[in-house]
Amino acid sequence: MTIIKPISMTCAILLSITLSAGCGSLGNAPRGAKSLKDIIAPRTSPTTAAILATDEYNAENRYRGTTMLAAAPFGGDPIYLELYIDGTDDADPGVRATCIRALGRHGDPVHAPYLIEALSDDDRKVRIAGARALQRVHTNDAVPALIAAINEEKEPNADVRAGAADALGQYREPFVVQSLISALRDTRLVVNNRVQHSLNIMTGQDFGIDHAAWLKWYKSTDNLFAAGQIYTYPVFNRKKRIVEYLPFMGSPPNETASTPVGLNPVED
Repeated sequence: MTIIKPISMTCAILLSITLSAGCGSLGNAPRGAKSLKDIIAPRTSPTTAAILATDEYNAENRYRGTTMLAAAPFGGDPIYLELYIDGTDDADPGVRATCIRALGRHGDPVHAPYLIEALSDDDRKVRIAGARALQRVHTNDAVPALIAAINEEKEPNADVRAGAADALGQYREPFVVQSLISALRDTRLVVNNRVQHSLNIMTGQDFGIDHAAWLKWYKSTDNLFAAGQIYTYPVFNRKKRIVEYLPFMGSPPNETASTPVGLNPVED
């Protein structure tokens, strides 16, 4: 007996589009559509997104609207940067977190105080957003807060500590190396790994997560950063999903690694 499984909603939509389009063009596709994603996904105008982002009565709308604006190519326009700044003290932690992420993506060292302040937020998601945003924005003012954030006695969340450890990899200072070596004693492996990564980038050395070996090397070397590499912040990257191999579906929204804004790799 042959069992026929019900077709998934996504497959049904794709089949419907294929049948209606025939062998010709995409028929009634929205103007400017470049892939099936553009046809299937609802299109939101900048005006609609801005209205949602400024809805003082609905935090979910503020979160959705801000996320839409931050993901758009025009999300770094001055008017939207002001909106993100206003949202950093929103009563809703989800809105605060998405505004911090937006400033990390589109902001510069001028906006660093908001990112630094996020590291002391009561909500862990906001602190995580702050640590990750500071991976993309370079300012020496952030170093004390980042060092505090990798201290397990001061910061209880491992993701915050890991994000801060990654961000510290761009600051080539002996006391930063000392702090990172101390953080190798963290009880969480995810933190150990990010600390190790930052130490590798800063020094060009690789002693794994062996605290004693790193400390011995630190005390015996005259030039900590002689073999250091250029720091680039972590980016979103994933392989294609099965549906993305279909014609016109486009590629994953992967980012390109780069140096933090405000960091001069030649001088630093």
